[in-house]
Amino acid sequence: MNPIITDLPVQLREDEYLDEESKLIYCSRCHTPRQKRLQMTGKLFEPRCMCACQMAAYEQREQERKHREFLDAVAKNRRVGLTDPVLRKHTFENDLGYNPRQMNMAKRFVENWDQFRKSSMGLLLWGNVGTGKSFIAGCIANALLDKGVPVMMTNFARLLNKLTDMYSGDRNTYINLFNSFPLLIIDDLGVERNSEFAREQVFNIIDSRYRSQLPLIVTTNLTVDELKNPTDLARARIYDRVLERCTAIKVNDQNIRKLNMAENLARAKQLLEEVAV
Repeated sequence: MNPIITDLPVQLREDEYLDEESKLIYCSRCHTPRQKRLQMTGKLFEPRCMCACQMAAYEQREQERKHREFLDAVAKNRRVGLTDPVLRKHTFENDLGYNPRQMNMAKRFVENWDQFRKSSMGLLLWGNVGTGKSFIAGCIANALLDKGVPVMMTNFARLLNKLTDMYSGDRNTYINLFNSFPLLIIDDLGVERNSEFAREQVFNIIDSRYRSQLPLIVTTNLTVDELKNPTDLARARIYDRVLERCTAIKVNDQNIRKLNMAENLARAKQLLEEVAV
């Protein structure tokens, strides 16, 4: 008979007992083994193992650890991708219902993100000033960030200001960094400075994203007709790439900023009148 080899004498703990039939240690709570018998190289070993309740507790701890790591990663991605703190308040939960149809489309984009990612397709949110284009884009950004998808949201003015102070080689490196984000969202196409440098850099940003075959979301005050009929070749090169890869969604002409301003003024007036009384 093969000898049983153990590293140290096994001592029973308070919540254990020795099973009379198997002569192995069992858990007093779940009544499953905390010891197993193995045969290796002609010898028998009886090492410790986790019982069912220990395994369940371990798996629970692991789930909690992974969840904490996930939340930490989401928080880091949000700090990196949404450098403007205001954008972090742009969520579906904070929607006031001004653009229900467009918001439903935005939710479907998030729900079907994997398909949009595979097809390299993004969105073009167009409409008048103050209609909620940036808010809708921000809702998409935050929802995807909550899912663990790194997203960068910025605007063309901020990008151009940054690029102005760089050398040519550094500009290309900086622009290519944005392709490390599965989704890039850029606000305000068409309001950038009307200069050859600005048009060249906007083209480089759009073209880099186009060649990376990664989704892009763009907001603009320009109409689709204006994008389809640009005034010069430089803009045509930019707009053609946007229209090819971004599904156009018109955001209603209702000026949300003016509505909010009117509500704020009315509330302030009410508070002043209450104080006067």
